[in-house]
Amino acid sequence: MSDLRPTATGTDLDPWLATYAERASGLAASEVRALFAVASRPEVVSLAGGMPYVRAIPRELVAGAIDRMLLTEAPEALQYGSGQGLPRLRAHIVEVMAEEGIAASPDDVVTTTGSQQAIDLVTKLFIDPGDVILAEGPSYVGALGVFKSYQARIVHLPMDADGLVPEVLEAAILEQRALGRTVKFLYTIPNFHNPAGITLSAERRPRVVEICRRLGVLIVEDNPYGLLWFDAPPPPPLQSLHPEGVVYLGSFSKTFAPGFRVGWAVAPHAIREKLVLATESAILSPSSFNHYLISEYLETVDWRAQVARFRAVYRERRDAMLAALARYLPNLSWNEPNGGFYVWVGLPEELHSKQMLPRAVRELVAYTPGTGFYADGSGGREMRLSFCYPTPADIEVGIQRLATVVNGELELVRAFAGTGSLAPRRDDRAVGAPPPDLR
Repeated sequence: MSDLRPTATGTDLDPWLATYAERASGLAASEVRALFAVASRPEVVSLAGGMPYVRAIPRELVAGAIDRMLLTEAPEALQYGSGQGLPRLRAHIVEVMAEEGIAASPDDVVTTTGSQQAIDLVTKLFIDPGDVILAEGPSYVGALGVFKSYQARIVHLPMDADGLVPEVLEAAILEQRALGRTVKFLYTIPNFHNPAGITLSAERRPRVVEICRRLGVLIVEDNPYGLLWFDAPPPPPLQSLHPEGVVYLGSFSKTFAPGFRVGWAVAPHAIREKLVLATESAILSPSSFNHYLISEYLETVDWRAQVARFRAVYRERRDAMLAALARYLPNLSWNEPNGGFYVWVGLPEELHSKQMLPRAVRELVAYTPGTGFYADGSGGREMRLSFCYPTPADIEVGIQRLATVVNGELELVRAFAGTGSLAPRRDDRAVGAPPPDLR
């Protein structure tokens, strides 16, 4: 009888530890994922997760779309589909993108399981171990987890109030090349950035595109929040300025519902063909059921009015958070986002957001430490607050509790001033991908 025991040495918890591929070392639970279990407790006011407020969608709209789809298209919806996605849905995606200034055809679109899968597929296609990905600092934790899993070298680019700084971008590309490294693409979230809430200015967008075009660097433009503006829409997408140099990512998770897990990528022809092959290799075909359902919804419901309803909900909650911060934590700094889900908060230099989190949980409030949004674990003086899910009243309570935490920590640190730093050493462990609803 053959011996089926593992031949390499592992541990008591995982006997296969020594047999994993090297790239598996980049897979680890992120701080956001670890926080989710605590933040989900009903007594905790969670300002942590980026969960859309799906209760703003009238139930009868979704129920009606499901009923109509099952009555007329159930056999097709329950069958395998095209790896590129349902043509009918791709046509609707083109209509959605036209609202933001993108001119495309259904053939340009590749549907994915949320835009998270699109990030994974693009990274799989382009990254060899050690290749450089440029990303804003801070950046989306789910993307950082993907990049780490493919053994990329992540180089963060600092932002100011107008977003990515073109001169810093160009200098970083030239510096990495001078070090003998290969820069594969720029990953950017130009609209209502996650986590920073910043929007790349209209003046800088063509400059960023020109630098990447001139230096031969692909742009991966991630835009899940672009339609969720409050006072004015954001400037035209980077893709509209240089379609042949940009892979554009979109999603229905924020403008409809994340539970359907439908996103997409628009890419230059050759990249698009490889994305289709990579999608088929990974999942064979996306969910026909969800594609037919979303198509029915977009055809029979005034989805533009529903997006406007989301805007009103999130604008009210943004305003509640900014007012509460000004009332209870005037000693902190923060941005004022014109859309999206997030406020990025700066702490006094004595405090560390990751170290402070256990006390916050004891006070029944949760936030996301800034350390989760940097590949090197920096960001201890920053935190992300999400206003998308809690009600305005809960936001008020949450910020009050957070003020208790911040002021209590400041008193403690200042009481022990001169005895040494209380901030922990930077944690350089891999950043993992969060659950989709924490995007």
